[in-house]
Amino acid sequence: SNYSRKGYSTTDLKADLAQLYVKAGVKNVGTVFMLTDAQIPDEKFLVLINDLLASGEIPDLFVDDELENVINGVRNEVKGLGMQDTRENCWKFFIDRVRRQLKVVLCFSLVGSTLRVRGRKFPAVVNCTCIDWFHEWPEAAMQSVALRFLSDDELVPDNLCKSISNFMAYAHISVNDISKKYLANERRYNYTTPKSFLEQIKLYQTLMRKKATELQQKMERLENGLTKLQSTAAQVDDLKAKLAAQEVELKQKNDDADKLIQIVGVETEKVSKEKEIADAEELKVAKINKDVSEKQRSCEADLAKAEPALKAAVEALNTLNKTNFTELQAF
Repeated sequence: SNYSRKGYSTTDLKADLAQLYVKAGVKNVGTVFMLTDAQIPDEKFLVLINDLLASGEIPDLFVDDELENVINGVRNEVKGLGMQDTRENCWKFFIDRVRRQLKVVLCFSLVGSTLRVRGRKFPAVVNCTCIDWFHEWPEAAMQSVALRFLSDDELVPDNLCKSISNFMAYAHISVNDISKKYLANERRYNYTTPKSFLEQIKLYQTLMRKKATELQQKMERLENGLTKLQSTAAQVDDLKAKLAAQEVELKQKNDDADKLIQIVGVETEKVSKEKEIADAEELKVAKINKDVSEKQRSCEADLAKAEPALKAAVEALNTLNKTNFTELQAF
């Protein structure tokens, strides 16, 4: 609770105790104040606890305003009891009710010398308390307790509960026996308590749940894996069926392709023969072109030679006149 928080001081404790006093003494509410070793960071806490246990009166617990509120809070009840409502009577009534309604529970460990030192420094811790000594449990008690816890655990099979509880008790007792030998040989203490036995049961149940969870997860993974394998197998079968159909189709296409190749081979052969004929004709045409080119050059050469004579004749014609035609007619 708040008593163990970081920075918690005696001032904070006194304030909390004042609230508990009001709750128990003014409101008449039964209250338990529990304090453990872990909640005492400062031994000064025990000064307040010692006063609380010894007389119930803690010096300077309330400031003046709070004290007046307390006195006024119980004044009517004091009058109702036929007492004079003086401050002393009201305060005594308040403290007596606190002592009845506020119960203090101190949880201290016997390990080490801490409790002995506290008992000497703060006598009320021992003198004004009723000490509950937790002794070692007998084997039958441990078996019964373990069986009770295990029987309520759904993870533990009923037929194994008794055997497990017997073993737990045996293991705890064995640790106690070994601890005695350890003390004799090494002069060092190893403490086991009934709480240690309860922790053993809790540890077993925790491990059971952990392992059960792990196994469940593995089972789920296995089931998921099997489901995926089945799904994959179905997909493979489907693909095999499709592949078989495609193989038939492929074979048909291969056959068609082979036939087409044969046809193409025949046509290619024809084309080759026709190409040979065309090549031969091409050679002939090339030769004819060559002969024509040579004749053309020869004609062009003859034409070049004849052109001067033709030109001279044309020029001579241009010099003819009417007299010349008359002379020509005379012949």
